[in-house]
Amino acid sequence: MIKEFKTFIAVARNGTFTGAGAHLGLTQSAVSAQIKRLEEYLGVALFDRSARAAVLNAHGREMLPQAEELVAMAERMAATAGAGHVSGSLRIGAIASVQQDLLVQALGEFRAGYPDVRVRIVPGVSLSLLGQVDAGEVDMALLIRPPFALQPELGWQPLLREEVVLAAPESMAPAPWRELLATQPFIRYDRASFGGRVVDLFLKKQRIAVHEAVELDEIEAIANLVRHGLGVALLPRLRGLDLDGLRLVSLGEAAFYREIGIIGRLPFDAGSVGGKMAECLARAAAH
Repeated sequence: MIKEFKTFIAVARNGTFTGAGAHLGLTQSAVSAQIKRLEEYLGVALFDRSARAAVLNAHGREMLPQAEELVAMAERMAATAGAGHVSGSLRIGAIASVQQDLLVQALGEFRAGYPDVRVRIVPGVSLSLLGQVDAGEVDMALLIRPPFALQPELGWQPLLREEVVLAAPESMAPAPWRELLATQPFIRYDRASFGGRVVDLFLKKQRIAVHEAVELDEIEAIANLVRHGLGVALLPRLRGLDLDGLRLVSLGEAAFYREIGIIGRLPFDAGSVGGKMAECLARAAAH
């Protein structure tokens, strides 16, 4: 809870959640989320909610010097840690498709160099993970590039550019991709996901009316449905995708891509565990 205590101190000193956020590089919603978690942890409210500014109540005034002492102690402990020894924790949000290959490779290198850093993988879809980064609930997230501008506090570091292809059962007679999409049952990449929105935009742009059969978000599950003859799908050509029973057809000149990257409060400090993990991810993506 050290991060939450630091945010509490910043709010108390700045007098507003917005001012504290500007000082810490957080949005107002992220500051609010951290204060809420701290209040739930302590079991008391810390601010007078009836005031226009962030005014400490009796509990807040009592807790402030203790919080300052706690944070100072934590910083002294970090400063006196053994030279070259890195410990702590790192929370990484990740969509399902990067957990099977990219993240495995990056974690192998990271853990070899920093065995005392505890890593927690938080699964989720891109939109929810973006919200968790903004709220400070995860330190970084591996997700599909959002189809909209990010908050000024957040940055994007690209890692992978995956071609979207037509997947058909290997047993199905070969045919042009446009014909297969127009005539076969369609396994749709969930339109609520960032990747699914890209697919939906492509179909509209190409003016192709599909015969929808199933809609879901998990790429491996979509591939498995196609493999078992339930229809065709537009899905990204994942590294390590099991191609058994599948035929992948390029879209040629109409080809489009799904971009995977890191969202966080970039650039990461090169000496921080987040910065080291970002370096490992970039090297894993390049291989």
